[in-house]
Amino acid sequence: MGTHLSDALTGRVIAIAETRELDLLAGLLERRGARVLRYPLVRIVDASDPAPVLAWSRRVAAGGCDDLIVLTGEGLQRLLACIERHEPALTGAFVAALGRVRTITRGPKPGRALRALGLRADLAADPPTTAGVIETLRRIDLAGRRVGVQLYGDDPNPPLIEFLQAAGATVLPVAPYAYAEGASESAVHELLSRLAAGEIDALAFTSKAQVERLFRAAEPAAVRAALAATHIAAIGPVVAAALAAHGITARTMPADAWFMKPLTAALLEALGASA
Repeated sequence: MGTHLSDALTGRVIAIAETRELDLLAGLLERRGARVLRYPLVRIVDASDPAPVLAWSRRVAAGGCDDLIVLTGEGLQRLLACIERHEPALTGAFVAALGRVRTITRGPKPGRALRALGLRADLAADPPTTAGVIETLRRIDLAGRRVGVQLYGDDPNPPLIEFLQAAGATVLPVAPYAYAEGASESAVHELLSRLAAGEIDALAFTSKAQVERLFRAAEPAAVRAALAATHIAAIGPVVAAALAAHGITARTMPADAWFMKPLTAALLEALGASA
């Protein structure tokens, strides 16, 4: 008889690096019987200086942008929160401008953030990565276009920016949020030690920033050795690519929906059968 869904992960120890939806992901796994270890590796913070974000928003609201690339749902939400906190009178004009520009999204979360405003993306990158955004844009004449780019954290994304510039676009980047250290150094080293000792059955990454944080915590070879001792899960292609850049293969990833529930289902399928 197969394992019941509610206890399919009983006996499994799963570490998670999520911060914002930590309780949601932990709860999904715990309801399947897993013991969850919480190591929020990074935290998301607003841009330290709102002035550039507001100046960019005014330009968009005044019609100074033709296309907008939305890389993260978090970024769009933080843009709106910054406007509402510092210059609320700008909100209506900014949202109206979003409805006029051509929008290009990377992944489902930016599309969901637009839908919350009653808007729809004009183009969705496939695959939902920077490379996918670039491939999508290759079909478009960008010469003379003013292209806004909502960045992923404060990563300047040189491949995308350089592509746009080479295509003849004027690039207008904005970084409405950044990643900061989450878990303490001692907690991160504890995680690495438990991984190396084989005490953890799986480690789930839900953002590129989490991967980079872990690899900053110790010598890359030591981090790779620790990760090799467990089952690595990635929430989607961006995270899987970040792991691959460090020589790590994500053994589990949802096939086509990159949220917490599909990640849980993928872990359930990967680990539950032999639980």
